[in-house]
Amino acid sequence: MSLTILANDGLATSGIDALTAGGHTVITTKVAQSQLIDYINQHKVDAILVRSATTVRQDMIDACPSLKMVGRGGVGMDNIDVDYAKSKGLKVFNTPAASSDSVAELVFAHLFGMVRHLHDANRNMPLDGDSQFGQLKKTYAKGSELSGKTIGIIGFGRIGKAVARRAYGVGMRVIVHDPHLLDGDFEVAFADGQILKTSASMLSMNEVLRAADVVTLHIGGNSELIDAKALATMKEGAFLINAARGGVVNEPALIDALKSQHIKAAGLDVFVDEPKPSVQILMNPHVSLTPHIGAATVEAQARIGLELAEQIMAKS
Repeated sequence: MSLTILANDGLATSGIDALTAGGHTVITTKVAQSQLIDYINQHKVDAILVRSATTVRQDMIDACPSLKMVGRGGVGMDNIDVDYAKSKGLKVFNTPAASSDSVAELVFAHLFGMVRHLHDANRNMPLDGDSQFGQLKKTYAKGSELSGKTIGIIGFGRIGKAVARRAYGVGMRVIVHDPHLLDGDFEVAFADGQILKTSASMLSMNEVLRAADVVTLHIGGNSELIDAKALATMKEGAFLINAARGGVVNEPALIDALKSQHIKAAGLDVFVDEPKPSVQILMNPHVSLTPHIGAATVEAQARIGLELAEQIMAKS
């Protein structure tokens, strides 16, 4: 059966080529959210593929009888009314494994930058590097090494394990908290084909917060997990990274913790008020910033495209 597929938030060439070769029609026109229902009905769209920008809610599902499938290129599906869609007979799917490595590498991009103050140096060197080189050198000469430090991973699913593998390679001690798991087992695959089986210490949430030099968050949903109390529980001078969901961290409490330097620095890829993050967060010199690009690598998008295409063809 040939399907008309709207990839409203874009789709990698790998996915388009696979779907086209399978006899399906792929539309990559970006349709505004307010115009989506009319567009879907006008073009009799069978499947809509989204990432983070587009939402698929109950009103769209009710108003678009041609829809048979909803696919999310990524891990979470907070922007889709999943249960309602399924109750109406739609097939709903995502790509949970495709972007794990790209998110994990972004975590360490933030972390390597923060421990050597690169996030701040890259702001100030273009401004004052030619006139205050010596002072800047003195300011940024007190960085830290990651080897021997403890990383606490909150949420030990695919992304959490991908972070653990990289931490292990850097020489960090890995501790984890995940209420849905009983052990912290994971594997480290090396470029020469060797595979090492090892395990992280599975601890309570408070134990992880108290012991970790770095806390990184990899949980689903938007429920606030890191509030003022949790930040106060963290080790003084620790680093916090959030590449999960904006609502997981209380941003005003984080700003206070950064101001007092109880939290040394934070790496944020997600924000409470996307796509207009708080100015207080954006201007804070102790925050390393990226605009929700955890899954946005060429390699991850190619994997996502292929995985979406494979799921559509398997379900059609």
